[in-house]
Amino acid sequence: MKIPTFAIAGFFLSNVAMAQPALFKDADFKLGAQLIAQNNCDSCHQKRVGGNGSAIYKPQGRINTPGFLRGMVEQCNTELNLGFFPEEVTAVAAVLNRDHYKFK
Repeated sequence: MKIPTFAIAGFFLSNVAMAQPALFKDADFKLGAQLIAQNNCDSCHQKRVGGNGSAIYKPQGRINTPGFLRGMVEQCNTELNLGFFPEEVTAVAAVLNRDHYKFK
C-alpha cells in the first residue's frame, strides 16, 4: 500500500509541532498535569499576579530557557515545601512548557 506524500508530511509536521526540549524528553506529562491540579498552582499564581494567574507565565524575558523554567518550578517546590522529586519537577515544567512557553 502506498502512503500519500501529504500524509507523510503531515505526520512529520505534527511531530515537529509537539517537539519538546531534550530536558523534557522523558517527562511524564500526565503526572505533571496531575501535580499542578493537586497542588492548586493556579490559585497561588492568581494570588501573586491577579486575574486568572496566567500572567505569571509571561514575565518580560525572565524565563527564557527550558532549564530556567525547570529551575522556577524547583523554586516553587522549595518555597512551598511541596516535596516533589526531581522527575516530578521536570514533569510539571514540561507541562508548563507545552502549554505556555513552547521552548523547542
